[in-house]
Amino acid sequence: MALRTLLLSPPWPALAPLCQAARGQHRALSTSPGLGRTPDLRGIFPPLATPFSPSREVDYAQLEGNLHRYASIPFRGLVVLGSNGEYPYLAPRERLELVSCVRRALPKDRLLLAGSGCESTQATVELTASMAGAGADVALVVTPCYYRGSMSSAALVRHYTEVADASPIPVVLYSVPANTGLDLPLEAVLTLARHPNIIGIKDSGGDITRMGLMVHKTQQEDFQVLAGSAGFLLASYALGASGGVCALANVLGAPLCQLDRLCREERWQEARSLQHRLIEPNTAVTRQFGVPGLKKAMEWFGYYGGPCRAPLAPLSPPQVEELRGTFTGNGWL
Repeated sequence: MALRTLLLSPPWPALAPLCQAARGQHRALSTSPGLGRTPDLRGIFPPLATPFSPSREVDYAQLEGNLHRYASIPFRGLVVLGSNGEYPYLAPRERLELVSCVRRALPKDRLLLAGSGCESTQATVELTASMAGAGADVALVVTPCYYRGSMSSAALVRHYTEVADASPIPVVLYSVPANTGLDLPLEAVLTLARHPNIIGIKDSGGDITRMGLMVHKTQQEDFQVLAGSAGFLLASYALGASGGVCALANVLGAPLCQLDRLCREERWQEARSLQHRLIEPNTAVTRQFGVPGLKKAMEWFGYYGGPCRAPLAPLSPPQVEELRGTFTGNGWL
């Protein structure tokens, strides 16, 4: 059965003039409205793909088009500068411009999470403050990993504690071992969950036992666990996760929000059937084909995907056909 989503006229303002104003001009740094009241992370967050023009410059007009289409989907908010946003390939200026542009277009009741993790603690503190000034509600801080052999639990606890102490906005930990080769240790997560300005974790590792323990052992804390992939979203919800930051939401946002709703309503049989149809497409746009696969799939559903920045290469024709077959075989095309 083909997916047909009615794209309504959104309440978001046009983005292009806002981006023009945002370039080189960011909001003054202020304390976050989240301080004193933890932002509610329940729901689905797409980690936005960064649109590039054929010359590999950030294409703000295409970003406007994608946001226009996403406006009719009941996302809890958006993530900018995650792994799927090609964060490592963006210049500091581009990172701030993207956050400013999306924040100015996003309704105030929708959260904006922005990636601010760097290899050094000092750089992370500085970029987190800049992201707050650009309009982010929450900082998503990936584990430093270049010297992963020295990244003990104690070192990571010190790193995140210093970042959270200095941050004017709440911090969400980000563990993505597929990219970093480093899983944020459970004991470090449990220690950091007690920090008043660390409000949750995005865990992309897929270890459901570990996620269940995080939920169980942080019940007395103001701490929320987010599933980092659509492939194990239902299992995460069954164990008490709050929401999901899922690459597949860039492509199949409405079905993922439907899965979120079915789980909250405890309609487990319907949720299981939907989850089954999402597993293979999710694997295809993450572990199998990565960001180039995600961007190619976006184009089939009315979004702009476009090129990636080198050294990420486009899919070969056989890979494109395999990717299409995965979506077709699960009833999405």
